Amino acid sequence: MTTNTIRIYNTLSKIKEPFQTLQPGKVGMYLCGPTVYAEAHIGHMVGPVIFDTIKRFLAYCGYDVTWVVNITDVDDKLINRAREKGISMFQLATAMTADYLANLQSLGVDQIDHLPRATDNMDEIIKFVQELIALDFAYASGGDVYFDVLKDNEYGRLSNRSADSQQGDGGDAASRKRSNGDFALWKSAKLDEPSWESPWGLGRPGWHIECSAMSRRILGKTFDIHGGGLDLVFPHHENELAQSRCCHGQPMVTYWLHNGLMQASDAKGKVGGKNDRDESQSNPTAAAVHTEASDAASTKISRSKGAGGLAQLIERHTGERIRFFLLRSHYRSTTLFGEEPLAEAGASLEAFYRLIQRFERISGLSFYDANQLPINKHRDTFTAPTAKNDAIAEVVRLRESFLSKMDDDFNTGGATGDLFEIARSMNRFIDAEQLEETAKRSQENIALLVSGMSILKELGAILGVFVKPPKQSNSNDGTSEILDGLMQLLIQVRAEARVKRDFAMSDSVRNGLTQIGIALQDGKEGTTWSIYRGT
Repeated sequence: MTTNTIRIYNTLSKIKEPFQTLQPGKVGMYLCGPTVYAEAHIGHMVGPVIFDTIKRFLAYCGYDVTWVVNITDVDDKLINRAREKGISMFQLATAMTADYLANLQSLGVDQIDHLPRATDNMDEIIKFVQELIALDFAYASGGDVYFDVLKDNEYGRLSNRSADSQQGDGGDAASRKRSNGDFALWKSAKLDEPSWESPWGLGRPGWHIECSAMSRRILGKTFDIHGGGLDLVFPHHENELAQSRCCHGQPMVTYWLHNGLMQASDAKGKVGGKNDRDESQSNPTAAAVHTEASDAASTKISRSKGAGGLAQLIERHTGERIRFFLLRSHYRSTTLFGEEPLAEAGASLEAFYRLIQRFERISGLSFYDANQLPINKHRDTFTAPTAKNDAIAEVVRLRESFLSKMDDDFNTGGATGDLFEIARSMNRFIDAEQLEETAKRSQENIALLVSGMSILKELGAILGVFVKPPKQSNSNDGTSEILDGLMQLLIQVRAEARVKRDFAMSDSVRNGLTQIGIALQDGKEGTTWSIYRGT
């Protein structure tokens, strides 16, 4: 296990630190999930895609990873939206949770181990609040319970904000608190709102205590990684950290990871950091974390800024394209969202799809079939090809470069660059050895081709791409019939060229179509065609 090679940027310390787990070989990881009051938007997918990839990489490095993503299914927004729709909060939460999970599946996020819901953990939440009261870090007041931030001498270390800067509640709530910065652990019930029995009367939990209670139940008092968007640093994660640390007398989390947020590609301002920040930028200072988190909360992509229609976005661009788009930059960078950047990501994926088509055509193997093209699933069990070939040797070197990028704070942006270089090396190998010509293929060269493509598949699996065969594009705008007519014409031209033994023309048609992402398949019933897109 390569535990000493991975370094992670810790928001708490503001530096990159060597990755050392609490238990040898095991990782506990928690990501704050959504408040399910409306359909998911693209911003909700950033964290899950990133942390799904982090889990894949850690598992590849030999760790046993338990990943938790919570669902906030009781909240003011949920209650208000349910009233607008004339349904119960529980009905709304159930429907919107199903929408969220369906979108995760479309983007290939399938590594989550636990999806706890706040409403299923009321006993644990109430117990946690009772423990804080017993330790004199919390107090009951008029049916509410508040955390006393002035009792926590370390409050503000994560966000570099003082207790005095904590945003306080207005109205009646302010009069029940000892100081403005105290935050609610339990809220007394209002008329016609969902509520639960507690030692303080009917009520419901505050937002922050839910995550502390659920993470403790599943991962323990201290765990390895806590993730979320940069906008959650304050107040949510600061308050989580405070109440858990004070309750247990030990750190809640070893590494706090915060992904940059998303803004429209034509928007001004910054979200989660400077617009040009990437993996090479110097680490932000504590003051910058404070400023960036504040800016992120005000300018991030959200429903109010028009970021909706995720299902339609997936239908247009496909899940694999969107996932690849989200991984092209370092996770702490701002993601510039728009149709053009998404289209660019899709176009770049076509280069890989064309290479995979070449491989399958030359080798007769299915790239996606694990029985036909098995891959190395663990970092330390890799065996390099023994045959000497410069292009394949370059692929092996690029594999090491890819892994070193992932070791350096999960730099998927740099790692995807190495994938492109691997694809170029494999195409050069095919061209140099003239493998498109059947007569030029040797057993040794086919074996090298298989070895190189196995490495591409191995590394793609870490990022969660090239895992399933790409889907054929479906068009409903009336152009599909025209495109099919054009393709039938080209197929006929190619067939006539072959009858005349004009193989140069025949190959030119096939290769030209391959270059733009259209594959021809010759079979007993004739020639068919398909356009390859992401899953």
